[in-house]
Amino acid sequence: MSVGEFQPHSHAALSVTLLVAGRMDVRIGEQDYSLSAGQIALTNVGEVHSGRAEAAEFVTAGISPGMFDQILSGDDSQQVPRTGAELKIEAVVISDRGIQEILREMRIELGTDRLGRGQMLESMGRQIAIQLVRSHITVRKAAQIELSRVGPVDRRLRRAIEFMHDNFARELGVEEIASAAFLSEYHFARLFKQITGITPHSYLASIRLERARELLLQTPMAISEIALTVGYQTQSHFTHAFKSATGVTPLAYRRGRVDPRSESQGTTS
Repeated sequence: MSVGEFQPHSHAALSVTLLVAGRMDVRIGEQDYSLSAGQIALTNVGEVHSGRAEAAEFVTAGISPGMFDQILSGDDSQQVPRTGAELKIEAVVISDRGIQEILREMRIELGTDRLGRGQMLESMGRQIAIQLVRSHITVRKAAQIELSRVGPVDRRLRRAIEFMHDNFARELGVEEIASAAFLSEYHFARLFKQITGITPHSYLASIRLERARELLLQTPMAISEIALTVGYQTQSHFTHAFKSATGVTPLAYRRGRVDPRSESQGTTS
């Protein structure tokens, strides 16, 4: 029986996880959940989560805020706000046959190296995002939310978040990030944690790991090169951070050897 432990971490994308087989106990935010085969767990952008999987097979798609923004901005029904949209998950654990089928197809696609794999995964991620907006996410106007190049963000943190997305590949300190938002280091760190639930350092790490996933799946770059590209000074540091967040090493992730965890990313900027 294989067991996987996933330390507390977060992502810069909304995670949609289907448990294909086995059992999984997860902690999302401050709540504990037990998943059975066929159930889907939703984890919001920046939400801290951890888990334990036993003899489990599962697949995760990461849907970026930018993808949701594109979908909402292209909706001509006038039933959703075009700017300042806040996405609220209605239920953390759901059952949805349509999303199940797409995630299973993603899992198969992830195990291949066929031409256009990255584009296919992104297309599947978009289908999932549309279904979530239709059935599982409430969209509401929020005065504190503004649009940015990385999707809807709190207006008080918009400059800092964009700065992190633009500069994640180099060494960044909280003081420099705070300066981009014209805030003191203390006030920025406190506000960031209050609004997002995680520290600026954790959010920066999630950006780096999301980019690393894309490079592992979509390019032939050496893992040592990917580590440097996403802001890690050594391959060993990168491998440790990656395995803590995903349960597998970067090499196993690239080769599709992801027992007990299988992940694919349907992300867009």
